[in-house]
Amino acid sequence: MTKQELENVALESTRTIEIDEFVDRSEIDPRYLIRPYYLRPDGKVGHDAFAVIRETIREMNKVAIGRVVLTNREHIIALEPLDKGLMGTLLRYPYEVRAADEYFDDIQDVKVTKDMLDLAKHIVNQKAGHFEPDKFEDQYETALIDLINQKRAGKPITAKARPRGENVVDLMDALRKSIGREGAAATEAPKKSGKKPRKAAAGQKEMLMPIAGKKPAKEASAKKPAAKPQRKSA
Repeated sequence: MTKQELENVALESTRTIEIDEFVDRSEIDPRYLIRPYYLRPDGKVGHDAFAVIRETIREMNKVAIGRVVLTNREHIIALEPLDKGLMGTLLRYPYEVRAADEYFDDIQDVKVTKDMLDLAKHIVNQKAGHFEPDKFEDQYETALIDLINQKRAGKPITAKARPRGENVVDLMDALRKSIGREGAAATEAPKKSGKKPRKAAAGQKEMLMPIAGKKPAKEASAKKPAAKPQRKSA
């Protein structure tokens, strides 16, 4: 393929959105969502039509599905009201969404006991809260800024040790220990390693969780190091 041939296929970016249909928000599978954009009318002429569409889909609780050309390619976009404007979320095409079966087929069918559920619910209730994005820190961004500041100041740069992956643990034991730590005031606080928890990469679509089911007594007594968590490419 030549550069000229690829340019002939590319579409010209436009500033208009062609609306094809209106659907219920619940019908849009979250796996199709890519990224959101803020939308506002272009010029005084478009304000009336913009307001009519915004208030209509707000009152009817609908989402407008349309098409828009960005970066020389046509995208599917979902429009929904947001305050005085609209939020447009780009959607994936069906061929871009992988079937869950190819990742979930090897997950064992485990019968969850009432004891396990009760323990897990206890943890959930103790950790219940509200979603506050400001509480979460982008550790990569923080480390990058710190690195830049050190370079500017002419300070020596030393590589930090990478955190090791945790061993596979028994879920029931982990839940019981967690409840015991939080419920007993006299219990000695667990020793901190000083290492920050490892965060998943932003583009990561799936990973294997290092959690094992309940093991027989003989297996539980033998503490063998487990392999590090494995990641699959998107």
